[in-house]
Amino acid sequence: MDSVEIEPGVRVTNDRCLILEKEHTLVIGDLHLGYEKALEDEGVYIPRMNTDSIRDSLNRIISKYEPETIVLLGDIKHDFRRAKYEGKEEVRGIIDLILGAADVIAVKGNHDNYLQNIIADYGLEAVDYVDIGGYRLEHGHVDSGVRPVIIGHEHPSVRIPGALSGGLKVQCFLYARRDGVIVIPPFSFLSSGTDMSAAYRENFMSDACRNADMAEAELYGVSDMGILPLGKLGDVGELRI
Repeated sequence: MDSVEIEPGVRVTNDRCLILEKEHTLVIGDLHLGYEKALEDEGVYIPRMNTDSIRDSLNRIISKYEPETIVLLGDIKHDFRRAKYEGKEEVRGIIDLILGAADVIAVKGNHDNYLQNIIADYGLEAVDYVDIGGYRLEHGHVDSGVRPVIIGHEHPSVRIPGALSGGLKVQCFLYARRDGVIVIPPFSFLSSGTDMSAAYRENFMSDACRNADMAEAELYGVSDMGILPLGKLGDVGELRI
């Protein structure tokens, strides 16, 4: 199955986006545009694939879900520093793509210094949060305390042990139902994710997760086979492939 409805009108998908159905809104997070350029500045060279992959994924989900609004849930850019021409053009290219089909809401993440300078020409404002459909949407590096909340920032994944191999690392959505905290995976394929399988309390970066009962958080893995309900985070050590 491509998606699971975790609350009425709220779907998590194997396209690494969350859907607010009544509001015709898609939520994606942690694009980290300019990641390869930042590595090159540090002397590490990898193929320039992140932006092209994000562009292809956006084209797919726009065609598939036909949203009226797309929320970029922070860490739109990767480099903390002022973006040079190339970095600005990567962000603007993605904004142009989305604006051809839907409205854009840009939520600031902890990497998004100077984002406002990049998107101002579009008449857009980089905001700390937005409230849609009864949910607070914020990046997660700062906790407003409002619940229910949808955040990114964590890059959640779990490692499922395998009998004949090192196992499988799966990006996932987390839903701490009782605490009203939903965490979405990164939209950038270069963000392999933070393994929450072991010592997960120490791995969380956001106050929203640290203050929630994440052992009871429901896991929904993202895979080529579809969205995979994986049970609760506290029980993930019992999973096998």
